[in-house]
Amino acid sequence: MPALNVEFSERELEDLRQIAKERGTSMKALVREAAAADIARHRALREGAEAFRRFFATHAEEFAAAFPDDEPPVRGEAA
Repeated sequence: MPALNVEFSERELEDLRQIAKERGTSMKALVREAAAADIARHRALREGAEAFRRFFATHAEEFAAAFPDDEPPVRGEAA
């Protein structure tokens, strides 16, 4: 299995040890859980942004009608 060496400051290592101890887990498991949670969060944000873009594109005319002041000026029109 591929691995990754990560360097931490002494303070960070101390904090990680304490948190792992409080949770009754290993430091390795704690760091892996944190990385996996961040990966899942990143994916969810990316998927949410894509869903929003699709929704906005589908309803662009409705948004334009509801918020005309937010529409960019038509080319050749005075600002």
